[in-house]
Amino acid sequence: AGGLAVTVAGGIKYMHDHVGGTEGLARTMSFYSIAIPKYLEYRLHMFRESPDEVWDELDRETSKKGLDKILELRGFYIKSGQLAAANIGNAFPPIWQDTMSVLQDECPAEDFAVVRRTVETEFGKPLEEIFSSFDEKPIGAASIGQVHRATLLDGSDVVVKVMYESVEKLFRGDVRTIKMFAKVAQPVHVPPLEEIEKQFMTEFDYIKEGEQLKRVRDNLTRAGLAGDESKLCAVPKPYLDLCTKRVLVMEELKGEKLANALKTDMEKHAARAGETVQQFKAKQEEKVRELRKKGEVKLGPSATEYGKYVRLLEGERKLANAGTIAYNYTVGWLPGMEWKECVDRNSIPLINHAKLVDDLIYLHGWEVLVDGYFNGDPHPGNVLLIPRKKGEPQLGLIDYGQVKALRKEDRLLMCKIIIALADENKSEVIRLMKEAGYKSQNMNDDVIFLYAKVSYDEDNDDLTGGKHIQLFMEDLQA
Repeated sequence: AGGLAVTVAGGIKYMHDHVGGTEGLARTMSFYSIAIPKYLEYRLHMFRESPDEVWDELDRETSKKGLDKILELRGFYIKSGQLAAANIGNAFPPIWQDTMSVLQDECPAEDFAVVRRTVETEFGKPLEEIFSSFDEKPIGAASIGQVHRATLLDGSDVVVKVMYESVEKLFRGDVRTIKMFAKVAQPVHVPPLEEIEKQFMTEFDYIKEGEQLKRVRDNLTRAGLAGDESKLCAVPKPYLDLCTKRVLVMEELKGEKLANALKTDMEKHAARAGETVQQFKAKQEEKVRELRKKGEVKLGPSATEYGKYVRLLEGERKLANAGTIAYNYTVGWLPGMEWKECVDRNSIPLINHAKLVDDLIYLHGWEVLVDGYFNGDPHPGNVLLIPRKKGEPQLGLIDYGQVKALRKEDRLLMCKIIIALADENKSEVIRLMKEAGYKSQNMNDDVIFLYAKVSYDEDNDDLTGGKHIQLFMEDLQA
């Protein structure tokens, strides 16, 4: 009897520590109910070397089921879907990225009654004694909390980030579940998952996030990169005296989410081509696929070239409208004739994608290499496009819940690795990787070099032999 009691007690403790109790067990089994069968199905098609059409259909079906499961379970699974949408690690096909893109800012939201309860519990007073107004409808919802517009008693416009109830407990259990799955099915992903777990667990203290936001804002302001609309970007000011563990209050940046702006811009490009968005994207993906088969890589236009294209579109619009106005005020006055509509400026795609990429890389590169203090979770949902009175929109950088700090020595070492890769200095790359702490079972020089290439340089079919990145990494570890 005593032995049975010890066994039962041990089982209960294991369930509590490694699965998250009965609720965690239910969530684990729900995740495994889709993960295991689909994992085996993917492996089967890898073994069969199925054609692209079969893979596309499998990706469509599985990503849709995966999204439904993510929205059902929420917690860390939403964060995992966001990683897929942002194609972190270059491991997710375009179909998965598109399906999961809704998670970048359209997650399920909590009822306002729950939000009010959290705010009032944190401050110990009625919500009306803190804010003169508080919009009940959230402007965004993510994996850990949701954001509402509000106005302070002094009239300042702010946004308020409110953490979900019990989310920290759910996250910890979910991460354990995914790590257990990875240890069996995808051991190559265990080290990155452990780093992700360590980083994500810092997001459950909004006081710390406010301090991180202030530090990044101060860094970029001091560099002349952040500030008023004359600067490259804006970073919201946190109201640290109004931040608690589960409530973060910050200045409102009045702009559009980059993810939404890019979606609208693609709709405009598709309309100009006389196609639906789905047709337009499928055609672009097919072009990329054909180029890969030929071993070619298509480089996009530079920021200058894209700027000329945008100005050309605007010039065409103005010329067409001039003709329309001339027609309306001449022939249009004749009996039986109808006036024509001018082309609205908002109907043409005006985002300079190349400059946008250049600017984001410059800002993130500054954070990483100069300040050594950067956003550990960059994705389109964390960037705003803020309209300027003239010219292209300003970038708004938000959400610094995950911040990574790098010592100067680590930054210099990373730069040396990148330069050695650019110079194709294999022996120097291997030496620097070992200095950086890289370890593997056999410490094979060729494996170390390939690992450095795919991690810091490039990921293409020539390098991976046409293999999916996961299979390539697994072969490296073998």
